[in-house]
Amino acid sequence: MQSFFPLLAVLAGYLIGSLSFAVIVSRVMGLSDPRTFGSKNPGATNVLRSGSKAAAIVTLLLDAAKGWLPVVLVRWYGPAYGLGDGTLALVGLAAFLGHVFPVFFRFSGGKGVATALGVLLGLSGWLGLATALIWLLMALVFRYSSLASITAALLAPAVYVLGDGGLWIMSKSVAVSVAVMSLFLLYRHAENINRLIKGTESKLGKKASAEPVAHAPAHGHAKHGHRHPPHADQKPRTKNDHP
Repeated sequence: MQSFFPLLAVLAGYLIGSLSFAVIVSRVMGLSDPRTFGSKNPGATNVLRSGSKAAAIVTLLLDAAKGWLPVVLVRWYGPAYGLGDGTLALVGLAAFLGHVFPVFFRFSGGKGVATALGVLLGLSGWLGLATALIWLLMALVFRYSSLASITAALLAPAVYVLGDGGLWIMSKSVAVSVAVMSLFLLYRHAENINRLIKGTESKLGKKASAEPVAHAPAHGHAKHGHRHPPHADQKPRTKNDHP
């Protein structure tokens, strides 16, 4: 029974994280599926490329909330069920991995930036705020969401370790969880890193067109073996003509 509650908490964290709000919000608001345009990443930044700031903001908040909620529930109510820092770390990591590999969307998810931020906010409001400020500063200066995310991911573990004894008490299991999320974020941004090096990465606010919907051929097009009549300037072939 002692292992039941930790397993239940981790499973719940993963299932909550598996809700891909970029796809859900886009469907509800009548937008194109974010997996079909831009970076094809189901995240708030790619939803912004659809041209809807409202949808992007809602997606960002919900993606962050699904990382924050499982963590704070374990923090507030976990001790009564024997859930300590180890479970707290695993629940946060499970919510993050749920976003990256969502069971409800064939395990094809986003990069996990907003969800990771939500997890950090759940672990410590100050830790989440410091990481968010790093992201915001980089985004404002360089206008690359990916560069801001990479920088914040690299610095988050260091911020957590350096803040020990001041704004929070460091837990080794939580430190490992934060480090694993950071490594996953770097891995998920491999293509972005390549585009940043080549100078082809899209900047914040740049609208991307959705993939066009295929239309049925118009009447009069060649089909079923029928040929178009020759152009007015085109002479009909004779049997002596060569191709």
